[in-house]
Amino acid sequence: MTTFKVTKIIDGDTFEVSPNWKLNNQTGSVVRANGYDTPEEGKPDYQTAKDKLENLILNKEVELNDPIRITYGRLLCDVYYKGKNIADYFTEYQ
Repeated sequence: MTTFKVTKIIDGDTFEVSPNWKLNNQTGSVVRANGYDTPEEGKPDYQTAKDKLENLILNKEVELNDPIRITYGRLLCDVYYKGKNIADYFTEYQ
């Protein structure tokens, strides 16, 4: 398992990490968490979901597991914080 530090929250299910991840000869810093889908910017509850993710993992170490694919330059994968899938914290968006 590889751990990464969360350096920026983009929205309720997308964030940046350091160091960069690597998958199939591609690399990047943006991660899209698998297992839930929060509202996009401008939609109701966008800020609530973003703040929730920020309070949970910003400046903390996460594990990126079971990469699925790269979409829009983002690594889609399962994300774990303290051994728990962060999707479990966002059941209202599953």
